[in-house]
Amino acid sequence: MDPASPFDRLTLTIPLHPLQELHKKIYMGLSFLMTFLIASLFVQAQNPVSWQFQTQKKDDGGYEVILKASIQPGWHLYSQKQPDDAIAIPTSIQFNNNPLVIREKEVREVGKMQKYVDKTLGVTAYQYSNDVSFIQSVKLKAKVKTAITGEIEYQVCDDEKCLPPKKVPFTIALN
Repeated sequence: MDPASPFDRLTLTIPLHPLQELHKKIYMGLSFLMTFLIASLFVQAQNPVSWQFQTQKKDDGGYEVILKASIQPGWHLYSQKQPDDAIAIPTSIQFNNNPLVIREKEVREVGKMQKYVDKTLGVTAYQYSNDVSFIQSVKLKAKVKTAITGEIEYQVCDDEKCLPPKKVPFTIALN
């Protein structure tokens, strides 16, 4: 057994100068901030859908509430209705109650729906590429200015991955 040198266990601690301590804290803070900013940019880069909200007045005095999704190339947004064997999370639209607004019928989809078949998993999905509009017909109970509010929850996927579902609130003026 080799005898250990007394210097093997020697630890030398030299206190930092106050300015060195400050520089260390600034460096650590800036490192944290840069990491946070880079992560934020990555998350923003992974947002392949942009939404536009608008209304169109109909001849009968009602409105068409239009929620339009613009989808980046290579990505797909799922329809509200999916086949029984689908594993995709369908788009859902929740409207908040407004006693001045009567919603007519169901939300309809306008776009080129695609039926996707995944032969590996043995599942199908109804999806949209490029763009799709979700349209809700409404009427006002009285001639007043009001708004329709709610939230869209959706999921998008590309050929390699799916992003977690995302919720987007909306407020659309009716006047």
